[in-house]
Amino acid sequence: MLNTTSTPAGADLDPGVRDFIRITGEAYVTHGGDLEKTAVNARQIAEKVRAPWVAGGPVMFSTVEQSVPTPHGAVRIRVYNPDGGANKPALIYIHGGGWVMFSIDTHDRIMREYAARAGVCVVGVDYSLSPEARFPVALEQVITVVHHVRDQAALLGIDPDRLAMGGDSAGANLSLSTALHLRDTGNGKALRTLVLNYGAFAIDLSADDVRKYGGPQYMLTAEEMAYFWSQYLTGSDDVNPLAVPLLADLHDLPPVFLCVPQCDVLTTQSLILDGRLQTAGVETRTIVYEGATHSFLEAVSISEVAEKAFSDAAAWLRERL
Repeated sequence: MLNTTSTPAGADLDPGVRDFIRITGEAYVTHGGDLEKTAVNARQIAEKVRAPWVAGGPVMFSTVEQSVPTPHGAVRIRVYNPDGGANKPALIYIHGGGWVMFSIDTHDRIMREYAARAGVCVVGVDYSLSPEARFPVALEQVITVVHHVRDQAALLGIDPDRLAMGGDSAGANLSLSTALHLRDTGNGKALRTLVLNYGAFAIDLSADDVRKYGGPQYMLTAEEMAYFWSQYLTGSDDVNPLAVPLLADLHDLPPVFLCVPQCDVLTTQSLILDGRLQTAGVETRTIVYEGATHSFLEAVSISEVAEKAFSDAAAWLRERL
């Protein structure tokens, strides 16, 4: 259950997550204090800030990169194999960053953690970022990568019949929208399951979430989320269910694991999604992680709650794949 006790802002966070927020906040000041606020600078700063959190963690048997042609230019993918096994199940993982920043480099450790813990190959996708590439560019690139992985599965050491997809924040949005597209184009069986971490599924935020978790002591503010949406969408995209998946008909989707941090301006969106998926007959497992906030999986090196979230998702993937 969610803790509704009134506490000072930030006091309800897991100690490791609180340190993660403090350290990354200080690093943003160090690396970007005097730079002009542009998308390019923001990305460069974000890569530097996140670099220390990528260090350490599981060592892979092999890591291979490929360039995949898509309707919107080539996309880099990175394939992690934890043990060298062939014909392995795979998780196609889509990084977060508000569609505006981050990369498979900032999320390298997250993907290695999933590979090692679940015993699967992980395929990271370096999709094009907004505002240079607005909706539906990234989505169509991700969809193309799914078909590429299925077509080239033997060469990648992957079993094409045991594919999952997952992501965090904007990556969770893209993962769910990809599953909707695959269902609607007759490829609904392409994915066995989805792993959705603190996703952005609707434009409107819960006023209660914003009041409790929208301050600087937490990782993501309402203003930042509004900015990200403004960079990703144009025109009438805000009513397109492939851009805003809480608007979609959610029937006939694969089983869904929802990783929901307690202290996030997006928390209620995941809980609403859970209810609508169940109403549509989709199996879900939804866990609310007390003391966690947006991006908390990146703090796995120092956070017990992040450690538990990875273990829970890995168990789900092993069961489903």
